Amino acid sequence: MEDTMLIQLINKKAIKLLYDMEELHLIKVLKGNIATTSTKLSDKYKGVFSKEDAMNFNEHSQQIRKEWDNI
Repeated sequence: MEDTMLIQLINKKAIKLLYDMEELHLIKVLKGNIATTSTKLSDKYKGVFSKEDAMNFNEHSQQIRKEWDNI
């Protein structure tokens, strides 16, 4: 039986319990700490492109959209 579950620990004492269960071969801890963030894409990629590159990309995207509309 191989079911995978995502759990959120409410109390830090639970970490030791999980590792104790792993030692008893009851479970397998896949990752120690997975941080869940809800970062907006605009924040994530802010500053990746220079203004000039962003403008060129935007112009290119608009051109491609127009070409698709003409098909």
